[in-house]
Amino acid sequence: QVQLVESGGGLVQAGGSLRLSCEASERIFYINVMGWYRQAPGNQRELVATIGRFGTTNYSGSVKGRFTISSDATKNTVYLQMNSLMPEDTAVYYCNAVRGAYNYWGQGTQVTVSS
Repeated sequence: QVQLVESGGGLVQAGGSLRLSCEASERIFYINVMGWYRQAPGNQRELVATIGRFGTTNYSGSVKGRFTISSDATKNTVYLQMNSLMPEDTAVYYCNAVRGAYNYWGQGTQVTVSS
């Protein structure tokens, strides 16, 4: 079982930046895909960005050009750099790992963007 621990959320003004971190309990090289999802109140959980084990990235249209996902295999950590934040980015952000047929989730970290 893969355990994921997120950190880096908080309150920021519109136009500001935050960096989220997700540390995995095992070597991320053995994880097929890691990613970030978010869920705002009253909304379904949605994809933000993913990164494959060989570095292929994918972004939702709403964050492309503003957010960057990256990984550091030496730290078993995936990052989400969020720039030019907007109030509509306010949500709980969840780290996700896919290994084989299994999906793992972190506990979530709150990101609040004030206007």
